[in-house]
Amino acid sequence: MLLAVAGLTPEEVKTRTKKLATGDWSDFPKAEQAAFGLAYKLSREPDQVTDKDRAALIAVFGENRAADLIWYAAWCNYMTRVADAFQLPLERDNVFAPPPKKPDPKEK
Repeated sequence: MLLAVAGLTPEEVKTRTKKLATGDWSDFPKAEQAAFGLAYKLSREPDQVTDKDRAALIAVFGENRAADLIWYAAWCNYMTRVADAFQLPLERDNVFAPPPKKPDPKEK
């Protein structure tokens, strides 16, 4: 949903999420690769995140943005785990999308 909010078309969202799911992020810019790598590790093996991982992120993004990325990835994992624990269903529609335009009665 957030990719659509960022302005990607449905086809671009599909292509991007498919690439993200493979774990091969070589088509993405180096900064995005670094962020994906840290987020993946934080999601799968949070106890394995090291000072070296954090230093690599800081080298690309600086201290403040690296802290933002770590915090956001951790928060997303937290929210996912809470939703999973309560077995909350995913939304069927993009709740962030603008509402569909109503037909203009003058155009009939």
